Order: sequence, then C-alpha cells, then structure tokens
Amino acid sequence: MTVHLLRRTARAGAAAAVVAGLAACSLPTKTDVARDACSTAAQAFAVPGVRITEAEAIAADTVRPPGQNAGPLLAAHCRIQGRMNERTGIDGKPYHIGFELRLPAGWNGRLLYQGGGGNDGVIRPAVGPQAAPGYALNRGFAVVTTDAGHQGPDASFGFDPIARTDNAYAAHDRVAVTAKEIVRRHYQRPADRSYFIGCSGGGRQGMMFTQKFPQHFDGVIAMAPAMRVSKGATIAAAWDTQALAAIAPAGADGRPVLSQALGNGDLGVLRNGILQACDAQDGLADGVVSNPAACKFDVRSLACQGDKAATCLAPAQVSALQKMFAGPVDSAGRKLYFTWPWDAGIGHPANDWRAWKLGTSTTAVPNSRHVFLMQDALQGYFVTPPDRSLSIFQFHFDRDPQRMDAHSWIFNTADDVDLAGFRARNGKLLFAHGMADPIFSPDEMVDYYQRLSARHGAATGDFSRLFLIPGMGHCQGGAATDGWDGLGALVDWVEKGQVPQRIVARGTTVFPGRSRPLCPYPQYAHYDGSGKPDDAASFSCRQP
Repeated sequence: MTVHLLRRTARAGAAAAVVAGLAACSLPTKTDVARDACSTAAQAFAVPGVRITEAEAIAADTVRPPGQNAGPLLAAHCRIQGRMNERTGIDGKPYHIGFELRLPAGWNGRLLYQGGGGNDGVIRPAVGPQAAPGYALNRGFAVVTTDAGHQGPDASFGFDPIARTDNAYAAHDRVAVTAKEIVRRHYQRPADRSYFIGCSGGGRQGMMFTQKFPQHFDGVIAMAPAMRVSKGATIAAAWDTQALAAIAPAGADGRPVLSQALGNGDLGVLRNGILQACDAQDGLADGVVSNPAACKFDVRSLACQGDKAATCLAPAQVSALQKMFAGPVDSAGRKLYFTWPWDAGIGHPANDWRAWKLGTSTTAVPNSRHVFLMQDALQGYFVTPPDRSLSIFQFHFDRDPQRMDAHSWIFNTADDVDLAGFRARNGKLLFAHGMADPIFSPDEMVDYYQRLSARHGAATGDFSRLFLIPGMGHCQGGAATDGWDGLGALVDWVEKGQVPQRIVARGTTVFPGRSRPLCPYPQYAHYDGSGKPDDAASFSCRQP
C-alpha cells in the first residue's frame, strides 16, 4: 500500500517550505502485513520542510530490490520516499531534493548513507548494495539515499546554479540531517553509529563528507572516488577518445569507427603481454597482477615488426596506448591528469574498459560511455557557463580546461587532505579502487593517499586505509576478486578498534571459488608457495 500525502502550502509571505506528515511506520510482522501500519500512521508527526510522498510496509522475504531478479530477498522494513526544497529553477524546471529511507524491523542501531553515482538525478533503492554482500538493509541498517537535488540522469541540471551546489554537497548535508531525525523519531532514539558507502560519484560524496561535514559519519568507504572528475578525469576521457579516434578505421562515411581502434583480439594481446611481464611477480601466475609496483611492462614490446598480425599490435595502436596511459598534457607539456597502471584486467572481456573507452558500435556513431556520459557532464555541468556545442572530440587541451575552473572549485574540493575534523571525532576512512578502472586512475587514488599520509604522518594508518583491487574495473566486476565485505571491516574498525590488516575478497564472475586478501597500500598479496592457490589463507600481505 502506498500513501500520497497532500502538500500543505505556506501562508503568503512565509518561507516556501513544505511541511507534511511523516509516517511513524510502525512496522508489520508476518501476521499483520495487511494492515500496513507503516502507511496508516502517516499523520503521527511532522518534520518541517519535508514532504513524504510514499510510505510502504514491505514484509520479509517477499521482494528483491527493483531490477534484481536474483540474489537475497529483503528483510521486513518500512520504505519511505520524500522531498525537500521544492522549487522552480532559473531554467524554469521544477526541482527538489528527493530521498528514500528504508527502516528495518530488526534495526541494529545503525544508519547507512548510500552514495550515488554518475550525474545522480535518480533515487536508487536504498538497500546498501556496495561492499556489503547480502545488503546492509538485511543486516539491520537503516539505509538512506538521494537524487542529489535534481531529477533525471543527464547533466541538464547544470544550467541551474542551486542544482549545481545541491549536487556537489548541499543536498547531501540536508539528507543526512533529515535521515538522522527520521530515524530518531521512528525508533524513538538516535542511531548509535552512522556510516557512508559510495563509489565513483558516491565515493566523491564520501570524501566530501569527511572534509565539509565531518560530524555526520563515524565511518566512510570511498570507492573509486570521482574526486577530480571535472577538471581531471573528464579531460582524460577527451584525451583518450581523441587518441583512439585518430587511429580508428574509417566507416562508410569516412568518419572514424571508434570501437575498432582496438579490437577484442588486440585487447587480448595487451592483456597477455601484461600478464607475461607482471603476473608471476606476486609469487603465482594466476591471471592477476597483484604486485603492481613490480610491474615494468612496456607496451612497445607488443609492436608488430612487420605487417599487422593477430599476435601483435600495429605501431599506431602502440603509440595511442602509450599516449593514453601517460595521461593528458597541454601543448607546454603540463600534466592535466594522472598516469594509469598497466593492469591485465583492462584487456579482459568481462571488464568495462572497452565499454568506457571504445564502445561497441560498428558505425561512426560512437556509443562509448566516455562520449555519452562524460561528454554530457562536460557540456552541461563541468564547464561554466554550460555549452552543449562542446564536443569531447574537439576538446582543446590548452583553452578548454580553464572553462572548468568555476565548477571544479565547487566540486573538486573533495581531494583536500585536511581531515582534522574527521580525525578529531575518531572517524575511520576506508578507500578501495579497482586497478583496471577505466574512468578514474588508481594512480590518482594513490597520489591522494600519499598526500594524506604526508599531512597526517604516522597516524594516517590509524584512521585511513587504502585497498587496491587488482583486475577490478569501475566499482565492481571484471577479472578480479571483487566481492568483499568492506562494511563489516569498517564496523569492526569503528566499534571494536580492529584495524583492517587484510580483507578477504572473493571472485564473483571470472574467478568463482577463488579468494584473495586485499592488502592495505602499499602492501600486496603474495603467494606463500604452499597451500591452495585459490585460497586467501595461502597468501600474505607483503611490502613491495
């Protein structure tokens, strides 16, 4: 059952805040689900500035998260959706800060803020799916998530300055405060502990919280964070796209077919070359480069000595890869982003490297995610003022970066290493990054952690750890042991003082049945020479 509450308009001259009844959401048991007390108690109390649009009781083991046809069923809980700050933007479009909060019947006293991603603009099911096998909701966490203050996944909200600020940080502050208040009212006591988990844009949000609003969370997991996505990773996306377009074969209309710049066979040659050079340096040849510091791969070793063949790369392909992995520069040679590590996951068909860099289109109309997603954000959000004529294929590396300064001042501040406030409240910050990530370079993550360590000295490991995941693509998946319980490790760290010395991860797709330890940077997982090769117990964390 769903309850739609009526909007109460304020008197003339009063602030344009919407006040509505908040569901008390007395949660049903298996015998009284039909009464749907979560909805019928909607007028129990009100939270100023919040309008509850839906309140629904969900019985245990009856549904999965929307869009999931397999995996765990959800525990009994109350699902509510609401809106804040409803307004009309300067572009004439309606805006609001939307959120979803799920309140479990078997509450464990904790709140989890689930980060977003991409351009946000959508409310994802608040179940806590990242770094929490089986869902955080099913573990007893109340879980909240938000659309970050605009509706729709494209970057057109960038034409409204308030929506820009909401998306960068303001909406997240309001949602965190509101969620804590709703939890307090619902359970008649505040949450004992509050946590955050997010990847990509959500990872940036987690870092932003530790820097701008350190009071909100006791523990944060920031995965593959988009800490410099505007004036940084988006420039790298343009750089890579142009490098690949320059060597792509022409289609029937004479325009380059981006996806054919590197065929699947070429990516296989690249993967095999990286494995041959670097795989065994962790003590075991297992299809994963676990000791990246020892990897001295040179892509020029794959160049064909004669005509192009299936076992080598054309000189133009080698040159393009060299250019891409060295990172973008301007005409004076000044670096505009970071280098990239040679990880074998980039050539595996299960990874998302092709989808982001090349796409699969067999025509001159590209479908790479860099072109469709990063270009959209570049045009609508990352340059000021927005410019829908700006093409990622014509991005000028001398002139166009300065057009991103205004936005990067708002958005890219997430790479600040001054975490004094977060440390003062004994907060714990756990980073994770896939070594085959095609959007945000692991070298950028390493750079941040090194700067963090330089700022905080020997105490850094007491409140922050970085875990690099060999073979993993963006946020998850690929030729990797990418299934890991970061949430459990974080809770033990915050509440029991158990510093994560290693976290066991498991293969989910490419390596079923395999487990490996994730080791805190700069350590790596080294095979001890005995024991089962697919068992994490056979590996130790070593310094490179």
